[in-house]
Amino acid sequence: MHYFTQIDDDVYEPTERVGGAWNPEEQHVCPLLGLLAQRVERDRDARRDDGLVVARLSYDILGTLRMQPIQLRTTVLRPGRSIELVEVVASQDGRDGVALRAWLMQPQDSAGVKGQAFDPMPAVDEMDGFDMTGIWGGGFIASIEARRALHGAGSAQVWARSDTLLVEGEEQSGLAAFAGMLDLANGIAVRAEPQEVLYPNIDLTAHLFRQPEGDWVGYDTRVSFGGEGVGLTETVLHDMRGPVGTSSQILTVRPR
Repeated sequence: MHYFTQIDDDVYEPTERVGGAWNPEEQHVCPLLGLLAQRVERDRDARRDDGLVVARLSYDILGTLRMQPIQLRTTVLRPGRSIELVEVVASQDGRDGVALRAWLMQPQDSAGVKGQAFDPMPAVDEMDGFDMTGIWGGGFIASIEARRALHGAGSAQVWARSDTLLVEGEEQSGLAAFAGMLDLANGIAVRAEPQEVLYPNIDLTAHLFRQPEGDWVGYDTRVSFGGEGVGLTETVLHDMRGPVGTSSQILTVRPR
Protein backbone atom coordinates (compact mmCIF):
# COMPACT_ATOMS: atom_id res chain seq x y z
CA MET A 1 0.00 0.00 0.00
CA HIS A 2 2.70 2.48 -1.04
CA TYR A 3 3.81 4.19 -4.23
CA PHE A 4 7.59 4.11 -3.73
CA THR A 5 10.18 2.06 -1.88
CA GLN A 6 13.34 3.88 -0.84
CA ILE A 7 16.37 1.81 -1.83
CA ASP A 8 19.13 4.37 -1.14
CA ASP A 9 19.47 7.89 0.28
CA ASP A 10 18.23 9.56 -2.89
CA VAL A 11 16.91 6.58 -4.88
CA TYR A 12 13.28 5.41 -4.97
CA GLU A 13 11.71 2.47 -6.77
CA PRO A 14 8.09 2.77 -7.98
CA THR A 15 5.53 0.08 -7.22
CA GLU A 16 2.81 -1.04 -9.62
CA ARG A 17 0.54 1.62 -8.08
CA VAL A 18 2.56 4.28 -9.94
CA GLY A 19 1.56 2.91 -13.36
CA GLY A 20 0.52 5.72 -15.72
CA ALA A 21 -2.88 6.55 -17.17
CA TRP A 22 -1.59 7.18 -20.69
CA ASN A 23 0.83 4.23 -20.59
CA PRO A 24 0.99 1.75 -17.67
CA GLU A 25 4.64 1.05 -18.52
CA GLU A 26 5.46 4.66 -17.58
CA GLN A 27 5.11 6.36 -14.22
CA HIS A 28 2.04 8.43 -13.49
CA VAL A 29 3.48 11.78 -12.44
CA CYS A 30 1.08 12.28 -9.50
CA PRO A 31 2.94 10.24 -6.85
CA LEU A 32 6.25 11.70 -7.98
CA LEU A 33 4.96 15.25 -7.46
CA GLY A 34 4.17 14.30 -3.89
CA LEU A 35 7.57 12.68 -3.41
CA LEU A 36 9.35 15.82 -4.63
CA ALA A 37 7.28 18.04 -2.34
CA GLN A 38 8.14 15.76 0.57
CA ARG A 39 11.83 16.09 -0.28
CA VAL A 40 11.51 19.90 -0.19
CA GLU A 41 10.04 19.71 3.32
CA ARG A 42 12.68 17.25 4.55
CA ASP A 43 15.51 19.32 3.15
CA ARG A 44 14.04 22.40 4.88
CA ASP A 45 13.69 20.60 8.20
CA ALA A 46 17.27 19.28 8.01
CA ARG A 47 18.64 22.80 7.54
CA ARG A 48 16.41 25.00 9.70
CA ASP A 49 13.73 24.89 12.38
CA ASP A 50 11.69 28.07 11.77
CA GLY A 51 8.84 26.44 9.84
CA LEU A 52 8.93 28.08 6.42
CA VAL A 53 5.70 27.25 4.60
CA VAL A 54 5.50 26.13 0.98
CA ALA A 55 3.62 28.75 -1.04
CA ARG A 56 4.29 27.58 -4.60
CA LEU A 57 5.02 24.23 -6.21
CA SER A 58 6.04 24.59 -9.85
CA TYR A 59 6.77 21.38 -11.73
CA ASP A 60 8.18 20.98 -15.24
CA ILE A 61 7.64 17.57 -16.80
CA LEU A 62 10.76 17.15 -18.92
CA GLY A 63 10.05 13.63 -20.16
CA THR A 64 8.45 10.33 -19.32
CA LEU A 65 9.86 8.07 -16.62
CA ARG A 66 9.91 4.29 -16.92
CA MET A 67 8.69 2.04 -14.12
CA GLN A 68 12.24 1.85 -12.78
CA PRO A 69 14.13 3.54 -9.91
CA ILE A 70 14.54 7.30 -9.91
CA GLN A 71 17.28 9.45 -8.39
CA LEU A 72 16.55 12.76 -6.63
CA ARG A 73 18.88 15.73 -6.21
CA THR A 74 18.10 18.83 -4.17
CA THR A 75 19.51 22.35 -4.55
CA VAL A 76 18.78 25.53 -2.60
CA LEU A 77 18.71 28.02 -5.46
CA ARG A 78 17.95 31.10 -3.39
CA PRO A 79 18.71 30.81 0.33
CA GLY A 80 17.25 33.42 2.65
CA ARG A 81 16.17 34.19 6.17
CA SER A 82 12.48 34.58 5.31
CA ILE A 83 12.12 33.35 1.71
CA GLU A 84 13.81 30.46 -0.10
CA LEU A 85 13.66 28.87 -3.54
CA VAL A 86 14.43 25.14 -3.53
CA GLU A 87 14.75 22.82 -6.52
CA VAL A 88 14.34 19.04 -6.55
CA VAL A 89 14.93 17.07 -9.77
CA ALA A 90 14.03 13.44 -10.47
CA SER A 91 16.14 11.61 -13.04
CA GLN A 92 16.75 8.19 -14.56
CA ASP A 93 20.04 7.09 -16.10
CA GLY A 94 21.33 10.66 -16.05
CA ARG A 95 18.26 12.09 -17.82
CA ASP A 96 16.09 14.56 -15.93
CA GLY A 97 12.40 13.68 -15.91
CA VAL A 98 10.58 16.05 -13.55
CA ALA A 99 11.88 19.25 -11.91
CA LEU A 100 10.21 21.05 -9.00
CA ARG A 101 10.94 24.61 -7.93
CA ALA A 102 9.28 25.51 -4.66
CA TRP A 103 9.04 28.90 -2.97
CA LEU A 104 9.04 28.76 0.81
CA MET A 105 8.01 31.73 2.95
CA GLN A 106 8.24 32.67 6.60
CA PRO A 107 4.82 32.39 8.26
CA GLN A 108 3.27 35.60 9.59
CA ASP A 109 0.19 36.35 11.68
CA SER A 110 -2.33 37.60 9.12
CA ALA A 111 -5.46 36.22 10.83
CA GLY A 112 -6.90 39.70 11.15
CA VAL A 113 -7.07 40.21 7.38
CA LYS A 114 -7.61 36.67 6.10
CA GLY A 115 -10.28 35.99 3.47
CA GLN A 116 -10.83 34.63 -0.03
CA ALA A 117 -13.38 34.95 -2.84
CA PHE A 118 -13.52 31.43 -4.31
CA ASP A 119 -16.85 29.59 -4.47
CA PRO A 120 -17.30 26.67 -2.06
CA MET A 121 -17.39 23.04 -3.20
CA PRO A 122 -20.36 20.72 -2.58
CA ALA A 123 -19.69 18.31 0.27
CA VAL A 124 -18.24 14.87 -0.45
CA ASP A 125 -21.50 13.09 0.43
CA GLU A 126 -23.44 15.34 -1.96
CA MET A 127 -21.63 13.92 -5.00
CA ASP A 128 -21.99 10.61 -6.82
CA GLY A 129 -19.21 8.04 -6.83
CA PHE A 130 -16.80 8.42 -9.76
CA ASP A 131 -14.96 5.35 -11.04
CA MET A 132 -11.99 6.84 -12.89
CA THR A 133 -10.95 3.41 -14.16
CA GLY A 134 -13.84 3.66 -16.61
CA ILE A 135 -11.86 6.38 -18.42
CA TRP A 136 -8.24 5.83 -17.47
CA GLY A 137 -6.01 2.82 -16.89
CA GLY A 138 -2.90 2.27 -14.81
CA GLY A 139 -2.10 1.44 -11.23
CA PHE A 140 -2.29 4.98 -9.90
CA ILE A 141 -5.83 5.61 -11.10
CA ALA A 142 -6.89 2.26 -9.63
CA SER A 143 -5.68 3.48 -6.20
CA ILE A 144 -8.01 6.52 -6.17
CA GLU A 145 -11.43 6.93 -4.53
CA ALA A 146 -13.40 9.79 -6.09
CA ARG A 147 -16.75 11.59 -6.17
CA ARG A 148 -17.78 13.87 -9.03
CA ALA A 149 -20.30 16.47 -10.14
CA LEU A 150 -19.93 16.78 -13.93
CA HIS A 151 -21.10 20.12 -15.33
CA GLY A 152 -20.37 19.50 -19.02
CA ALA A 153 -17.41 18.79 -21.29
CA GLY A 154 -14.31 20.13 -19.60
CA SER A 155 -16.05 21.24 -16.40
CA ALA A 156 -16.34 19.26 -13.17
CA GLN A 157 -16.06 19.35 -9.42
CA VAL A 158 -14.42 16.32 -7.83
CA TRP A 159 -13.36 15.07 -4.42
CA ALA A 160 -10.61 12.43 -4.46
CA ARG A 161 -8.33 10.65 -2.02
CA SER A 162 -5.88 7.77 -1.82
CA ASP A 163 -5.10 5.46 1.08
CA THR A 164 -1.69 4.64 -0.39
CA LEU A 165 1.43 6.03 1.29
CA LEU A 166 4.01 7.84 -0.80
CA VAL A 167 6.97 5.88 0.59
CA GLU A 168 6.95 2.51 2.31
CA GLY A 169 7.26 2.79 6.09
CA GLU A 170 7.38 6.61 6.17
CA GLU A 171 4.94 9.14 7.53
CA GLN A 172 3.86 11.76 5.03
CA SER A 173 2.89 15.36 5.64
CA GLY A 174 -0.44 16.81 4.63
CA LEU A 175 1.31 18.88 1.97
CA ALA A 176 3.13 15.89 0.46
CA ALA A 177 -0.06 13.82 0.30
CA PHE A 178 -1.92 16.78 -1.23
CA ALA A 179 0.82 17.42 -3.80
CA GLY A 180 0.73 13.74 -4.71
CA MET A 181 -2.85 14.23 -5.95
CA LEU A 182 -2.44 17.50 -7.87
CA ASP A 183 -1.92 16.09 -11.36
CA LEU A 184 -5.21 14.20 -11.12
CA ALA A 185 -6.92 17.45 -12.16
CA ASN A 186 -6.18 16.87 -15.84
CA GLY A 187 -8.17 13.62 -15.90
CA ILE A 188 -11.33 14.53 -14.01
CA ALA A 189 -13.08 17.01 -16.33
CA VAL A 190 -12.70 15.25 -19.67
CA ARG A 191 -13.24 17.51 -22.67
CA ALA A 192 -12.40 14.78 -25.20
CA GLU A 193 -12.15 11.02 -24.80
CA PRO A 194 -8.49 9.97 -24.36
CA GLN A 195 -8.99 7.31 -27.05
CA GLU A 196 -9.65 10.17 -29.51
CA VAL A 197 -7.31 12.92 -28.32
CA LEU A 198 -4.02 12.92 -26.42
CA TYR A 199 -3.68 15.87 -24.02
CA PRO A 200 -0.90 15.25 -21.48
CA ASN A 201 0.31 18.21 -19.47
CA ILE A 202 3.91 19.34 -19.61
CA ASP A 203 3.85 21.34 -16.39
CA LEU A 204 1.87 22.00 -13.22
CA THR A 205 2.04 25.03 -10.94
CA ALA A 206 0.13 25.23 -7.67
CA HIS A 207 -0.11 28.38 -5.55
CA LEU A 208 -1.25 27.86 -1.96
CA PHE A 209 -2.50 30.59 0.39
CA ARG A 210 -2.78 28.15 3.29
CA GLN A 211 -1.44 24.68 4.01
CA PRO A 212 -3.85 21.82 3.09
CA GLU A 213 -5.25 19.42 5.68
CA GLY A 214 -6.94 16.01 5.62
CA ASP A 215 -7.01 13.25 3.03
CA TRP A 216 -9.69 14.54 0.62
CA VAL A 217 -8.59 16.87 -2.19
CA GLY A 218 -11.23 18.99 -3.90
CA TYR A 219 -10.95 20.11 -7.52
CA ASP A 220 -13.11 22.74 -9.20
CA THR A 221 -11.73 22.27 -12.69
CA ARG A 222 -12.12 23.75 -16.19
CA VAL A 223 -10.35 22.35 -19.26
CA SER A 224 -9.88 24.40 -22.44
CA PHE A 225 -8.45 23.37 -25.82
CA GLY A 226 -7.24 25.99 -28.28
CA GLY A 227 -7.17 25.46 -32.04
CA GLU A 228 -3.39 25.22 -32.36
CA GLY A 229 -2.56 22.19 -30.25
CA VAL A 230 -2.37 23.86 -26.85
CA GLY A 231 -4.75 23.39 -23.94
CA LEU A 232 -5.13 24.53 -20.34
CA THR A 233 -6.45 22.87 -17.19
CA GLU A 234 -7.31 25.40 -14.45
CA THR A 235 -8.34 24.27 -10.96
CA VAL A 236 -9.34 25.84 -7.68
CA LEU A 237 -7.98 23.46 -5.02
CA HIS A 238 -9.87 22.65 -1.82
CA ASP A 239 -9.58 20.62 1.33
CA MET A 240 -12.46 19.88 3.68
CA ARG A 241 -12.12 23.33 5.28
CA GLY A 242 -12.47 25.17 1.96
CA PRO A 243 -10.29 26.59 -0.82
CA VAL A 244 -6.51 26.43 -0.38
CA GLY A 245 -5.19 27.73 -3.70
CA THR A 246 -5.11 27.13 -7.46
CA SER A 247 -3.27 25.01 -10.00
CA SER A 248 -2.63 25.39 -13.73
CA GLN A 249 -1.45 22.84 -16.28
CA ILE A 250 -0.53 23.55 -19.90
CA LEU A 251 -1.46 20.71 -22.27
CA THR A 252 -0.17 19.45 -25.58
CA VAL A 253 -3.36 18.58 -27.53
CA ARG A 254 -2.89 15.90 -30.20
CA PRO A 255 -5.93 14.40 -31.98
CA ARG A 256 -5.21 10.76 -32.76
